[in-house]
Amino acid sequence: MKTDLQGMWQREGSDVSVRQRLYNVLRQAIIRMVLAPGQALSEKEIADLFAVSRQPVREAFIRLSEAGLVEVRPQRGTYVVGISRQAVLEARFIRESLEVAITLEAAKGALTESVLMELNELIERQRSCIERQDHDRFFFLDEMFHRTLAFSTGQIMAWNVIEDVKAQLDRVRYLSIPDSTPIPKLADQHQAIVDAIAASDSDAAEKAMSVHQREILNSLPELEHRFPDLFAGVGLAAPARST
Repeated sequence: MKTDLQGMWQREGSDVSVRQRLYNVLRQAIIRMVLAPGQALSEKEIADLFAVSRQPVREAFIRLSEAGLVEVRPQRGTYVVGISRQAVLEARFIRESLEVAITLEAAKGALTESVLMELNELIERQRSCIERQDHDRFFFLDEMFHRTLAFSTGQIMAWNVIEDVKAQLDRVRYLSIPDSTPIPKLADQHQAIVDAIAASDSDAAEKAMSVHQREILNSLPELEHRFPDLFAGVGLAAPARST
């Protein structure tokens, strides 16, 4: 785990503040199950691992708590919480609503040819992850696809809202790749979205994005069955640990 966290810290880069860098790394570590539900987090250990003071670690824990990823228990410690099914469903609803609106905006002709080429290139890069079984890389490229679509239509605030609410959803999305939701299926769905946008077909674009955003509803029951220990309620009775 320590090696994984240090690698994520290095990949995050130093072009952001220590506070933001800490939050990004810990958020990704929880989403990717490097830090699993029920695991206790120590301010001192995290601070020592990244050679930072405890204050930005404490602030990162507070932000993670607000995102619904950890529970801060005064005098007892901080723990990674289980995946909340309700939070996943609510985040999915918000994300679908906003991304459908973004896609409709794009289908009205808001995208340039260069942006359409960029989106198609991202899909090809996603497909290159299939043979290599590079699930982490695909997850990153999936994020880039949706972020590029939002930013290219000028909907930066909408994307920020999506980012704020989708942490729990991202944990399920990460778990679903590759078995519950195979990469080729997701890449095909992305292609259907781009093709509809390129054809200025609003109805097809709306349908394609809705189908894509509802894919998680198909995989969620299976994931709950396969990974019951990762879902809400697990680990909240963990023993106290000094921070």
